[in-house]
Amino acid sequence: MDTKQTALLQARRQFFTSGKNLLGGVALCNLLGHSIATGGENDALHRPHFRPKAKRVIYLHMVGGPSQMDLFDYKPKMKDWYDKDLPDSIRKGQRLTTMTSGQARFPIAPSKYKFSQAGKCGLWMNTELLPMLSKKVDEICWMRSLHTEAINHEPAITAMQTGNQVTGRPCLGSWASYGLGSCNENLPSFVVLVAVPSNREQEQAISAKLWSAGYLPGEHAGVSFRSSGDPILYINNPPGVPDQIRHKTIKSLNELNRLTYESLRDTETRTRIQQYEMSFKMQASVPELTNIADESESTFKLYGQEAKKPGSFANTVLMSRRLAERGVRFVQVYHNNWDHHANVGKRMPSQCKDIDRPCYALLEDLKQRGMLDDTLVIWGGEFGRTIYSQGSLSKTNYGRDHHPRCFTMWMAGAGTKGGKIYGETDDFSYNIVKDPLHIRDFHATILHLLGKDHERFTYKFQGLDQRLTGVEKARVVQDLIA
Repeated sequence: MDTKQTALLQARRQFFTSGKNLLGGVALCNLLGHSIATGGENDALHRPHFRPKAKRVIYLHMVGGPSQMDLFDYKPKMKDWYDKDLPDSIRKGQRLTTMTSGQARFPIAPSKYKFSQAGKCGLWMNTELLPMLSKKVDEICWMRSLHTEAINHEPAITAMQTGNQVTGRPCLGSWASYGLGSCNENLPSFVVLVAVPSNREQEQAISAKLWSAGYLPGEHAGVSFRSSGDPILYINNPPGVPDQIRHKTIKSLNELNRLTYESLRDTETRTRIQQYEMSFKMQASVPELTNIADESESTFKLYGQEAKKPGSFANTVLMSRRLAERGVRFVQVYHNNWDHHANVGKRMPSQCKDIDRPCYALLEDLKQRGMLDDTLVIWGGEFGRTIYSQGSLSKTNYGRDHHPRCFTMWMAGAGTKGGKIYGETDDFSYNIVKDPLHIRDFHATILHLLGKDHERFTYKFQGLDQRLTGVEKARVVQDLIA
């Protein structure tokens, strides 16, 4: 390919970006050798800004928005408010979703579940549905004052995952992969697992854009593992194609891709090279990873026999530990059906049964293996639920609408402060009265635990130094860190 053809194929922005650094790039290639010449990222990027407390992350996202006042935000005074209208002085003209904006009234729905204090920290929580998790309260950092601007699922979950309600930005897992690199050679640095809930009454749509790399290099996108069949499509060779032929094919394709990359310096070509190489390595590593038959019977006793069922939350959480154990930097788990607009009385027990033992087991398993000290476990949804009922109300059943003004999440391990109860809400679990925690602050704190300063951790895109926390003020919440 001659110079004229190459220039025509280059994008204008690529041309100016590569041109301004041409002489310096040539000198650097001579100094640093093959890794830069083939598009490898500078190792300096992967150095933390300060000593990290978290080496890896397991993020358990409850899709739909768990009801904080039915789980962790105890409001006993609401029993006296049963079926009374939410006062205007509490709602303060809050924007409502179309699901409840047309209601003639907003009747208070106290939680029907039994709460009691757990642990030395004395957290009041739903011990009726979460008896196993209640044993871990002193190892968990509780955050009851999360808030966001998004009131509907699509923008809210996008904001929680990427820091912005508008799609197309890199998610937290991609930022972690980009900034810290991989801990292993045979698995992706960022893996996504989607658990199948026992009750599938009202699931929210989730898609690959939630684990997209956005404007970051494509190799930092999450790799989604399937719960049935081949964990990854086309991971196995087609019939009649032995490993030797597959390897020769990939090697030949990558030789062609390298020629293209050396001519155009296109980052997507570099991504394709890395993906082909990783896919070949995964042919050997993934079958071993997903074969849980080598787990001890004590492990299945800990997680429960449900862990043997592919796609169950228990199975997915066990798989998360196996991934973390093998050096995967970031594991994102989604558990659906937390969008409880109705039938909380029957759906909440099912959801809690799915997660109670597995969450307890994950923390205990990591602790026994000496991994909890540097593994950050996160649990939560994209927003909370309203104290008032959506639709019909009885003392044994009710529904709740979306509520972005306050919700509860928790973290454990990796230098977080066990037994800490951060933030308070009013008697209606409607407004924050102490220590508000915006999701930007939450993201800044996670990056801090990973050894990254959220203000210095940037990526140049469209002429701007882009950040996970955006341009608005964000802070690291030191009260959450041990």
